[in-house]
Amino acid sequence: MLIKSFSVGQLGTNCYIVTDEKSLYTAVIDPGDEANVIMDYVERNCLKVEHIFLTHGHFDHTGAVLAVAEETGADIWINEKDIAGSSPGDEDFRFDPQGKELMKYSDGDRILCGGLVFEIIETPGHSSGSVTIKCENALFTGDTLFRESCGRTDLLSGNMSEMLRSLKKLADIPGDFEVYPGHMEATTLSREREFNHYIRCAYTVNK
Repeated sequence: MLIKSFSVGQLGTNCYIVTDEKSLYTAVIDPGDEANVIMDYVERNCLKVEHIFLTHGHFDHTGAVLAVAEETGADIWINEKDIAGSSPGDEDFRFDPQGKELMKYSDGDRILCGGLVFEIIETPGHSSGSVTIKCENALFTGDTLFRESCGRTDLLSGNMSEMLRSLKKLADIPGDFEVYPGHMEATTLSREREFNHYIRCAYTVNK
């Protein structure tokens, strides 16, 4: 598995391009902006983008989704709770597909991409439809788990109690994983179990 990351857009969102090196089948996770940068990497490396996975529907994680889907023919996956239309004016906080057909995933779903298997873990808190995506030894945590922090919960459909339950859910996964968050630098699950204040709070609250 090859993981390439780009920091895109004004908010420095991490977009991850995850490739099965044998087949070159590829998933793009959270193409938030700068479709030209993403597509330049895809085309230079002759990658076959099969899926676009969204950890949640906020605009800074979805800004280049439709452009990348148009260029590659990839399908778009998202938790249905983060699709726009449930209330007026929620387009910045939920993804508006603008008529494009979406694939919807939920907790426990497993999606193949070449020889890679991506498993979906529902982790609400930053948004009601937030997910973490597990593949081999990697967790793509979106805006749920950051290095020594977690995502904000004061936006539409955010909830701190749910966030703490989600952080405990991730920390309870056996073994260690590389953690690739939606912003800032990567970390490891073992490091966050030890040093992340919010995970320690999660165990205190959710005994």
